[in-house]
Amino acid sequence: SQDQFNATLYDAMAMVIISLQTFIGMWINAFIASVLCIAWVKKKSFNSNEKILLVLGFCRFWYLCITWVYSFLSILYPWRFYVHPLPQLFASIQSFLNFCNLWVSACLCIFYCVKIATFRHIFFIYLKVKIDRIVPWLLLGSVLLSLVIGILVFSITDQALCNNQNSTTRGNVWKLTIKLNEHFFPVFFLSGFGFATTFIAAISSALLLLFSLWRHKRRMQTDSAKNISMDAHVKAMKSILYFFIIYSINFTTLILTLIYATKKVNPVAILIVLFQYTFPGVHSLILIFNNPKLEKTLRRTLSSVMCKLCMRQ
Repeated sequence: SQDQFNATLYDAMAMVIISLQTFIGMWINAFIASVLCIAWVKKKSFNSNEKILLVLGFCRFWYLCITWVYSFLSILYPWRFYVHPLPQLFASIQSFLNFCNLWVSACLCIFYCVKIATFRHIFFIYLKVKIDRIVPWLLLGSVLLSLVIGILVFSITDQALCNNQNSTTRGNVWKLTIKLNEHFFPVFFLSGFGFATTFIAAISSALLLLFSLWRHKRRMQTDSAKNISMDAHVKAMKSILYFFIIYSINFTTLILTLIYATKKVNPVAILIVLFQYTFPGVHSLILIFNNPKLEKTLRRTLSSVMCKLCMRQ
């Protein structure tokens, strides 16, 4: 029928857009991880910033990969995909990778704030001295906490599916048969708390760093000569504002995801998913252009690819 044709065409278009966004984001994060791994092998050493970026690149690459597989199967082959225990596994793995992504990106914001900001509080000075030793523990804690959340999500969703008498119904189990009840309340509460915590940590660090740079910039403006340091401060402040906007949009989409999690698929839900796929790629791209080593390698790589394409033509 015409309705079925329109639904199929709508799903196909959504899948094409999602695939394009996913593969661009995967390429960007794979680039970050590969460049840092090669540098690690060559130098035999790794600074704290590179450690965080490496873990973040890996987390985002696999998050985009797993989420794309989930979207592909759930949109195009829902009746084949929603079979025990695939929904539970995908929910658990997605939760683990998503929280890894959020916590590690929050750790990156905290690291930049502690390293760059200039506050005279004794606790802040202590963090500035010890931050390089704290970073590995922050990364380990982020991974372990995300793993615990992933295990809890698997347990709760498995119990909810097993207790649902209509769990074998043909079609999308999540959208058609399972409603927001007492079984799923812990999942939404846990996810919402995790989203809010990471957002507050990232935004607070960004605002503190922005205030510190702004205050330092005002001090430098008293000098008559405009120097390179002033331009660097302005560039850093612009990057922080970009981060603030991106994190705010991502947090909003995460909350909306919880709201629409048990509702029938509609254009609003698809739009939310598209924003979620955009964040890992756009944020990682900004990180590349704010890292001289990664930016130089990216420009060199793109120039090499363009030269090869021109030679073939």
